[in-house]
Amino acid sequence: MTSAFASLALGTLLTLSAAVPLRAQAPENWPQVKCERWRSAYDEALKRFGRKGLGQEFIAGNEAFIASGCQNPPDVCPRSAEELNFANVMVMAGMNAGVSSTFMPYACRKS
Repeated sequence: MTSAFASLALGTLLTLSAAVPLRAQAPENWPQVKCERWRSAYDEALKRFGRKGLGQEFIAGNEAFIASGCQNPPDVCPRSAEELNFANVMVMAGMNAGVSSTFMPYACRKS
């Protein structure tokens, strides 16, 4: 009787495992989804923290990144303490939204 039960349990397990994907599938247009999540996080961060201490170049760089469909290479360099704090908030929000660290628009290049 136990071998019949074991066979039934194994069969059920195999059937269930075949019906459930082993890993989550990325949405069909994952780059667009990531950009929408980034834009949403950016808008929310601006609402919560405001623009005080954020330079025009920093704002313009973030908005250009979003306008490009988040395809521009990383070239937004936080220069003030407020910009660095904002960038840190965005990186955390991006990671929480499932956006990888290589997606972020922030980079400070040596001259």
